[in-house]
Amino acid sequence: MPTISVDKYKLFEALGRKFTKQEFEDLCFEFGIELDEDTEEEERPIVDGVQEPPQLKIEIPANRYDMLCFEGIALNLNIFMGRTTPPQLQSRGAKGRHPPDHHRLARMLKGPALRVWRHPPQHQVHQGPVRVLHCAAGQASPESGPSANTGVHRNPRPGHHQGSIHIRGLASAGLQVRPPEPDPGAHRRDPHDLLRKRPTSRTLPTHHQGCPPYTPLILDANRVICSLPPIINGDHSKITLNTTNVFIEITATDITKLDIVTDMMVTMFSEYCAEPFTVEPVKIISDHNNQTRVTPHLRPRVTHAEVDYLNSCTGLNESRESLCKLLSKMAYVARPSDKDPNLLEVAIPPTRADVLHQADIMEDVAVCYGFNRLPRSSPNRGATVAAPLPINKLSDIVRIEAAMAGWSEVMPLTLCSHDENFAWLNRKDDGNTVVRLANPKTLEYQVVRTSLLPGLIKTIRENKGHSLPIKIFEAADVVFKDEKLERRARNERHFAAAWCGKSSGFEVVHGLLDRLLLMLRTNFIADGKDAAVKPDGYWIEELNEDTFFHGHAAAVYLRLGGKEQRIGEFGILHPSVLEKFDLRFPVSTLEINLEVFL
Repeated sequence: MPTISVDKYKLFEALGRKFTKQEFEDLCFEFGIELDEDTEEEERPIVDGVQEPPQLKIEIPANRYDMLCFEGIALNLNIFMGRTTPPQLQSRGAKGRHPPDHHRLARMLKGPALRVWRHPPQHQVHQGPVRVLHCAAGQASPESGPSANTGVHRNPRPGHHQGSIHIRGLASAGLQVRPPEPDPGAHRRDPHDLLRKRPTSRTLPTHHQGCPPYTPLILDANRVICSLPPIINGDHSKITLNTTNVFIEITATDITKLDIVTDMMVTMFSEYCAEPFTVEPVKIISDHNNQTRVTPHLRPRVTHAEVDYLNSCTGLNESRESLCKLLSKMAYVARPSDKDPNLLEVAIPPTRADVLHQADIMEDVAVCYGFNRLPRSSPNRGATVAAPLPINKLSDIVRIEAAMAGWSEVMPLTLCSHDENFAWLNRKDDGNTVVRLANPKTLEYQVVRTSLLPGLIKTIRENKGHSLPIKIFEAADVVFKDEKLERRARNERHFAAAWCGKSSGFEVVHGLLDRLLLMLRTNFIADGKDAAVKPDGYWIEELNEDTFFHGHAAAVYLRLGGKEQRIGEFGILHPSVLEKFDLRFPVSTLEINLEVFL
């Protein structure tokens, strides 16, 4: 969890009283944060002849982006203590004007314009709301490029077209930027020269194939460079102690994180406006897709929470009005629903991006009531004895039997590449089977496996130096799409084994299959499907699938209670499969579905 350092005396002043260390620790505990350190009694550094004021180092939960700065901590604690009411955030033009136009070519620009900034909080600019950006949007790896960048600019004439901000590509020629250096005569620099002296990863990646990484320039209406994100901000638009109108630009590659960061940044800065918590929005015109929108809107998200659910989870028996009063301590605006006496209508502030379900609201009810004050009770159903799930117990039995037969258990990863799951096994994706990752970070983790074979074969590949034969097995879940279920997917427990040696090992995996099913008290039916009397049991039939060497594979069928189904297959892998997985010796595999034996 991030730890934020704040000026102790300024925070106590903002909270309206002085606290002893124990009192402040108790307040933090009640709210759900933690005082990590108080530096008042420690030796503090001296900066410019002045000793650094005592700092409070406060540990903030990873989901509370709105408390990653001084303003957020002070505001939320004041609301929790009842010293102030939740702020009414507003986004509106000054004196009824339309929002100023801010043109852009890039998709990632978001810019709120602050009307008046009474006390420019220089410390907070660098160590306060900007911390929200880095924690919420995240720092990108050198390989992927930066994920977000922020700039705070002087906005000379908000509400007028002369105050418009434009984004153009770096290809714009004849433009120069002067870095915001202490020397007012600092020489101007060519943006191309600045970019050449930085790593190539300092550009924003594009999502279109064949397009080079995108490096935007942020210009004012007179084509003067304000910023070259994410490398440098210009001297032209830097803020000073006399600045009264501020423009914030944020560039990022993830629109969801960008929305979260924008709401956080604007809310924290808006505390210093002439009309607190009121900002002037901007109109964003995207020339490349002819879309126009106004941002930020700062509207709360309205949802519903069940009174019975809130009370039952916390052990309380509070009325609707009492629950609404409790929620106000966590900056919610709640009221009883007019449609259902069991519902609360809850307005979630735009700074609470962490609130996703009514379970999050229930947790805040418990915090407001006080965890130490919650009713204590014993389990209503008496003592219980832990027991494994049937499928887990069955898996353990099979594991023990395979291990006793001389096979070694392995535990490959559940994710694999799409090619490993299909193309490398000479199988086709019908589009309705595999669960894909929406945003895979690497090519190795694109889908959730539908077979245990890729993991076993890769394990053999990575242990080619091991003495032969290699005999490994795994009993674990695979995942399939299932639109009938609420989660749109289902897990299925499989058992798989792989033999790699100088001989094929077909008879070895066949013997392992027979041993496991004998142990599961499943009879072998010699004539299988053609039997005159159809008893319960299993049989095998020749299988011609491209995964296996033709004529050297079999499908396993099971009949239980008159129901017949294919439960797996075994055979010698096709040479093309071995070639794709870079294996030199023949490999035989077995895979069956264990859930049919429950």
